[in-house]
Amino acid sequence: MTQVNVAGPETGSVETEQAEHAQKHLPVLILGALGVVYGDIGTSPLYAFREALHGATSGSAEHTEILGLLSLIFWALTIIVSIKYVGFVLRADNKGEGGTLSLMALARSSFSNRPVWVLALGVVGASLFFGDAIITPAVSVLSAVEGLEIVQPNLTPWVVPITVVVLIVLFTVQRFGTGGVATVFGPIMGVWFLALGLSGLNHLVHNPGVLVALNPYYGALFVVNHLHIAAIVLGSVFLAVTGAEALYADLGHFGRKPITIAWFAMIFPCLLLNYFGQGAFVLGHTEQASNPFFQMQPEWALLPMVILATAATVIASQAVISGAYSLTRQAINLNLLPRMDIRHTSEKVTGQIYMPQINMLLLVLVLVLVVAFRSSASLSAAYGIAVTGEMLATAVLLLVVMWRIWKWGLPIAIAIVTPLFLIDLGFFVSNLAKFTQGGWVPALVSVVLIIIMSSWMAGRRRLAEKTRRDEVPLEFLVQNLTKKKPTIVPGTAIFLTSDIEGAPTALLHSLKHYKVLHERNVILTVQTSSAPTVADDEKVRIDAYNELFWRVIVTFGYMETPNIPKALGLARKLGWKFDIMSTSFFLSRRVLKPSPTKRGPIRSISDRIFMTMARNASDATEYFHIPTGRVVEIGTQLTI
Repeated sequence: MTQVNVAGPETGSVETEQAEHAQKHLPVLILGALGVVYGDIGTSPLYAFREALHGATSGSAEHTEILGLLSLIFWALTIIVSIKYVGFVLRADNKGEGGTLSLMALARSSFSNRPVWVLALGVVGASLFFGDAIITPAVSVLSAVEGLEIVQPNLTPWVVPITVVVLIVLFTVQRFGTGGVATVFGPIMGVWFLALGLSGLNHLVHNPGVLVALNPYYGALFVVNHLHIAAIVLGSVFLAVTGAEALYADLGHFGRKPITIAWFAMIFPCLLLNYFGQGAFVLGHTEQASNPFFQMQPEWALLPMVILATAATVIASQAVISGAYSLTRQAINLNLLPRMDIRHTSEKVTGQIYMPQINMLLLVLVLVLVVAFRSSASLSAAYGIAVTGEMLATAVLLLVVMWRIWKWGLPIAIAIVTPLFLIDLGFFVSNLAKFTQGGWVPALVSVVLIIIMSSWMAGRRRLAEKTRRDEVPLEFLVQNLTKKKPTIVPGTAIFLTSDIEGAPTALLHSLKHYKVLHERNVILTVQTSSAPTVADDEKVRIDAYNELFWRVIVTFGYMETPNIPKALGLARKLGWKFDIMSTSFFLSRRVLKPSPTKRGPIRSISDRIFMTMARNASDATEYFHIPTGRVVEIGTQLTI
């Protein structure tokens, strides 16, 4: 069998060109990072210090308590964001891409046997992200609109209806794409962060003594003196770092340098100024600590700040929604979820996509949360478990990358990751204290998604095993057909199959019913790489059995959109005159039926979930961008 690879463009200078491009557009990338990367963590001052303060005090706050809370917030931001994510996690890129599934794919690629526990960590982390994705829009927009209560107390009954309207509009406009809106995200968030810093500085200059909270002694003293409520308070303190995982998830969009510069040059200083400004305000107004962020604003700036905060929270929500689309596409390409409808909203930027099913699911769940909890204070109790769980998974995967990819040595990797893991674990345990108050919401969503992904993977494995038992070895079929050729008709037939070794079911049924072969028959298998993208010169591999049969393997990165006709067009460089108008694609459409054999309840439920998802999966023709007029579908029935 003759093997050839498609020759593509030279790729030796790609990294250099990307580096030069990033350097040239560095200011633009930094500005963009303000809106997309830091939207979530940038709106945390609306509720983080408030909830920590309410959890620490029953009435007026004491001086040492305020200093203790500020110290805990400062060191949480420093250790989790500055050291863990900016210092280490951002370096663990998978060919420039970030996110839980990217880190999982990178870590798993370092093992020859691809261990299941690494895959499980990726599945858990991805599921927890979705739990976070339904809470962020609800709690962020609610906390901003609640500023109306300070502007005019009689507007309180309108907070929830206004929040619902804002969220419905936000999810409705997703179908039009975020490209146009994204151009103003950065400047708006730039104004937001400057407003955060200036409003905090205004009170900090009147009481600079709160800066002693930079000393970790005050944070430790608070925990020691408040052991009975330490878990609850730490769960609220953690709200200050929710959104840190977005730094890594959006790595592929902006690059490490712009994200790092934006954090240290603007985000981190402005957040600290605002938190310490809130602390200084509360020290001078202990009787007005119900909502310090809005209460510390001068009267003339209150309504503009409410409007700006609402815009900032919408942007933060947009970033999470877009992240949910991207993560879902990665999960589909990695065979963790069934195919879904993916619509591209930009002709220039491949990452800008819209997924109607995910959008509707998120909207329904977010609205249910808003109506059920009715305030950001109540909803904040549901925040944290998903994020801390995802951070724990990230820490373990980071350990694997340090050890097996960076070759740092296991003792050194353990010495670095263990303190970070223990801090994440402490916050995870503290957030568990809020489980009955709403923390069960993201936990339930995550468990459901873990069950769905596990059922899909298990069902695919069982289906592949059954199909492999029933199929004829491809090489055996090719040899027989070469010796005894059926009637040959002109044109090219492409048979899609996921099994490299076996003959496609569509080919067997075509021979059985039509009793003809095309003059060129291509057995096509689409694979997903553990890398986010695959270079053109590595994308297509052709194995020629003989003049009648060819084996073609097309490999896409998990961040790429599978486009079979476009990929096959690369084969023209080899002399294969691929013509879509003289090519027919043969697909096997499987109808799945439950096996009459008795099975355990878990297996039975898993199979039913798999069959339901398989029936509702998007059509392969649309997913692979195959012209519908060139497709022949042959139905088969299988029992599992």
